Amino acid sequence: MNKELTLAVLVFASLVNAAGAGTPLRRLPANQRLGAPGQNSIQAKDWAAPSDAEIKARAQKLIANQHRNDKALDEYERVEHQVSQTGGDYPHVLEDRTFRVVPTGSGTMKLLLRTGSKPADPADYRKQLQAWADVLALMLKTEDPRTKTAVAKWQKRQQERAELVDTSPQAFSLNWVGIETRNGRRCDVLDLQPNPNFHPHTILQEAISHVVAKIWIDHEANQMVRAEAHLLKDVSFGGGILGKLYRGGVFSLEQAEVSPGLWLPSRYQYDFTARKFLFTFEEHQYIEASQYHWDGPPKQALAIAQNELATGKMAYGAQ
Repeated sequence: MNKELTLAVLVFASLVNAAGAGTPLRRLPANQRLGAPGQNSIQAKDWAAPSDAEIKARAQKLIANQHRNDKALDEYERVEHQVSQTGGDYPHVLEDRTFRVVPTGSGTMKLLLRTGSKPADPADYRKQLQAWADVLALMLKTEDPRTKTAVAKWQKRQQERAELVDTSPQAFSLNWVGIETRNGRRCDVLDLQPNPNFHPHTILQEAISHVVAKIWIDHEANQMVRAEAHLLKDVSFGGGILGKLYRGGVFSLEQAEVSPGLWLPSRYQYDFTARKFLFTFEEHQYIEASQYHWDGPPKQALAIAQNELATGKMAYGAQ
């Protein structure tokens, strides 16, 4: 599962499933820090906490909305600006690349658009575009063993995601913090704390058992606006032999409305230290997603790719 969706599942599923399961809601003290408010973020201290019944009713709509978002994402293309940088108070950029992320019917493919401000070589981009068309054409051959393998792997990732959703109500306790306005919209703020009685059975469950999170939910739209997750303890993989994710890691996700009723990721950020086998490394990256456009299932997306190959012009002006 890619790290962007892992984070989204972690924070969102924990909220909606815990609320839907009837997790007790507690209002935190009014003077508890929500985190440094942004220029358009105002903390409201005097709102009454919603009742369990209100949260359960809203959670049903919230779940339906997120399922719709997740399903739509598999058929949308977008442009991602990905920047990796050093840590510390004065970071400098290590890598700056912009990709066109396109659907394949069994995941996504990245087509390089720019490195820094330098556009990709037109011949290289055409090769990438042809590779996308080839994958889409393969996905239409449902009896091809390669297609079956790709689809099976994609379905396995979806199953892992669903299993994480199913266990999230047991992994966290949920606290309603209050109300904030973000970008002029009223948002419910919720705090998620690890449940000490939760016993994980998979790597992903083990990871979320060491996380605290905070979530901002648009009050009117019942959509997740922002989520922040902090890693409290080290997470080992393969008993520590395969690797380790060290405590102190911070992950965030923001979503925005890309069409009426549809909210998709607009920004991710990762700051963590990890070890893979014997090699320790740091990751400090942010990804800004924009220019969403619906490409549809493989047959429709293939027509888009073929038209671009024939005309030499990108359909939606991502470059």
